[in-house]
Amino acid sequence: MRVTFEAIDGIGEIEPGADLAAMIVEHAALEDDDVVVITSKIVSKAAGLGTSDKERLVEEQTDRVIAQRDNTRIVRTHHGLTLAAAGIDGSNVASGTHLPLPPDPDESARTIRAGLHRLSGKQVAVVISDTAGRAWRRGQTDIAIGCAGLVPLEVFAGREDSYGNPLVVTAPAVADEVAAAAELASGKLGRRPVVIVRGLPEGLVTGDDGPGAASLVRPESEDLFGLGAREAVVAAVSGAQTPRGFPETDATAQDLLELAAVPDGLTVTVDQTSCQISADTATLVAAGELRQRLLALARAHGVELTVEVTPDR
Repeated sequence: MRVTFEAIDGIGEIEPGADLAAMIVEHAALEDDDVVVITSKIVSKAAGLGTSDKERLVEEQTDRVIAQRDNTRIVRTHHGLTLAAAGIDGSNVASGTHLPLPPDPDESARTIRAGLHRLSGKQVAVVISDTAGRAWRRGQTDIAIGCAGLVPLEVFAGREDSYGNPLVVTAPAVADEVAAAAELASGKLGRRPVVIVRGLPEGLVTGDDGPGAASLVRPESEDLFGLGAREAVVAAVSGAQTPRGFPETDATAQDLLELAAVPDGLTVTVDQTSCQISADTATLVAAGELRQRLLALARAHGVELTVEVTPDR
């Protein structure tokens, strides 16, 4: 199998209102089953989304803050993407201009794909790409934030590998892999925002638009890393925000009691939704500390629990 990635020259500067499909057809000879990878930046430029007010854009695009350290802010956008500064970008644009992501990248991909088919007669797929960092790894890579006509996730569950081992969770993120490889061809500074990918395995380019890149976004109920370390502690202890992004669990009040490490000298009675801590004068402070630990653990586990301290008389 041979897969090629060809960056298209001659696209030039994108102005608001530009017809991206027409520009691509003018500069590229498309074939059936090609994948056209387009940077989100030119999609946003064509939509006229540029502005000088970066902070306003970040606020508008942020669904919630995942973690923040000094000027670095990792947020979950309204798209469901987790990105630094909500993906707002001030590179490869006029000085002082900042671009948000397209409001609906999958819809943008579908629209451009329909235009390419209308103008070229070819059945192709479209990927809208953007650059993102990865937790625990340095550097960035391009990912698919929108796609149409491409299988975004190839699920291997239920198959066997060459040794006969059953595959359970293997699911290559095809759209992300295509976006990342295309960036190697386009380069960050080459001013070539469109790459034609040719030769993908049969069946990955589809006749219909498909589920789009939104299907790659992990639901918050499955997100084990929905908050940064500091933010998770603050959310659990302060109760100032709903702990979205925390995993759903089946923890019981008794489980929380075991985690909380009950000090000697305290008598604790627990049922499904409440906990009673009995303490004398000497252990009253320890009882208060235990109460706070239990409330924090309950919040972190999504367990409804009331905790009362009763002084012994």
